[in-house]
Amino acid sequence: MSHPLAGRRVIELGTMVAAPFATHILANLGAEVIKIEPPSGDTTRALVRGGPSGTLIAYSHSKKALCLDLTTAEGKEVFRKLAATADVVIHNLAPSAARKLGVTAEDCHAVNPALIHCHIKGYAHGPQADDLATNPVAEAATGVMDDHRIDGRPSRLGPSYHDQFAGTYAVIRILATMLDPAASPEQRTIEIGLYETGLHLAARDLAGVQLKTQLLGRPEKEAGGEFAMPGYGSYLTGDDRWVYLLVLTDAHWAKLAQALDMPEANAPELTKLRERKKQRDRVEAAVRAAVGQFSFDEIEARLRAAGVGFTEVLPLERVLDKPQARQPGKLRELDYRGLHFDVPEFPGQTAIEPNLPPPEIGQHTLELLAQLGYGEAERAALQERGAVKAGGPADFAWAPVREKV
Repeated sequence: MSHPLAGRRVIELGTMVAAPFATHILANLGAEVIKIEPPSGDTTRALVRGGPSGTLIAYSHSKKALCLDLTTAEGKEVFRKLAATADVVIHNLAPSAARKLGVTAEDCHAVNPALIHCHIKGYAHGPQADDLATNPVAEAATGVMDDHRIDGRPSRLGPSYHDQFAGTYAVIRILATMLDPAASPEQRTIEIGLYETGLHLAARDLAGVQLKTQLLGRPEKEAGGEFAMPGYGSYLTGDDRWVYLLVLTDAHWAKLAQALDMPEANAPELTKLRERKKQRDRVEAAVRAAVGQFSFDEIEARLRAAGVGFTEVLPLERVLDKPQARQPGKLRELDYRGLHFDVPEFPGQTAIEPNLPPPEIGQHTLELLAQLGYGEAERAALQERGAVKAGGPADFAWAPVREKV
């Protein structure tokens, strides 16, 4: 397999999702990723019964772990020595925390001018540059949440897509900078805002509402895809399973109607999307009735034979049972603390190479200190004074599950 970032050292000071997700991608491209955590650990180490969550298992395997107390002078000195050996520092700390801990771009470039510094933060440059934001705050500020309401209340989507997109954008910027050996210090200082990420993700909708405003003289946003196109959405089968139908075009509609023996298949007034939109209630009722008369297996056979796009709406516990998910290169098998996990892999691979399981907090602290030139006595002194920590599975252990009486 290709390892384009082999020999590159990346330092992560990340918590939760955005920065760890970015370094997860960089690690899959061959970089050595060193995850720096405070003694209290990344938040994701204690989210499930006091122990690590799925986030840590999925996005921190193949990394090394160094535990530093960056509030101490000695911890800061270890970080500076490590930064001098690195190609990239990436973090998603609050701006005030980054300044307090001495990990800003200015701090890092003082010891390594060639280093690429990437800060994933709430807001990039501008009047809100020091404001805090999380994934749902970005959703709220960029129009997504207003479109996603539960019982009328604006609500977050659920998955932290803005965090993950911000991490992906960070990777793109880092790789582009690596391709430019003449990059200036300003170009080696990258800021990715969750807010700006949200703006870019909403660009189509933001442009669309401007278009409607200018054409119609009033703001009018497009409905989501499944609401804009009757027949495009989830429908309940006769055996109480949900199937999601892909009905984007007039050709899709014709295939669906024929496959399900719908009386509307021959209705000339429904052949065009524009007309189906006008008769949305009729179309939706017809599709619900047609799907509801078949079991899922019957629906599957009919739709596949007709070439209609569809899938079952699957709960998480069944997602990885599908043969498509089990193809080579798509799942990484991880054994961690005596438990076994199948973790979806970075897309585009056809084989999985062995690598490190998720590290325990500070698992590689002593090894990395030795690489930086700290002798045995110095390492022991740093541990004794609390500037560094070498942990293990006893830290952040999962609480035992108690059987109900």
